[in-house]
Amino acid sequence: MSNTDYIKDAYRAILRSDFAEAVSCFEKAINASPCDAEVRYRCSITYARSGKLDKAVEHALVAVKLDGSKPEYNLHLQHLQAMRLVNEAKRLLEDEEAGTLNPYHPITLLKEAVTLDPLYGDAYVWLAIAHSRMNEHVQAISALKEVISLHPDDAGLRQLMKDLQKSLQTYMQ
Repeated sequence: MSNTDYIKDAYRAILRSDFAEAVSCFEKAINASPCDAEVRYRCSITYARSGKLDKAVEHALVAVKLDGSKPEYNLHLQHLQAMRLVNEAKRLLEDEEAGTLNPYHPITLLKEAVTLDPLYGDAYVWLAIAHSRMNEHVQAISALKEVISLHPDDAGLRQLMKDLQKSLQTYMQ
């Protein structure tokens, strides 16, 4: 089979929501044409949708290396890198022992994630949570305002904002 045939099979699998099969087809297309940046990019997207972030980053890096002129490749890679940083920050925030080593490390990671992908709402939400845990309620509210501007109709974000504002009032008393 040719590279094109494998890609067609990958898209058929995606339409069936069979992402494991789609990844397999993309990998076969890559083996048939390892220097095809577009196939690497598409494979990376499919890995990311399957929750396999490390493999997604691996293919996104190769796509950028093969053809760094395509802005979508770079934006995708930055989004994946932001996702990694958010995942690491979440792990630190959820791990009591790790959080006591450097309680500001999650904030640093999350600020970097926001810089890499300013449209990634989860980064702002977790940044607000991290600031709130450090009793930095004004910074938490500021981060939450950013994500609310991205998702103005999200009731959960509005409730979180009310909770943060209450925390600030309690802290100020």
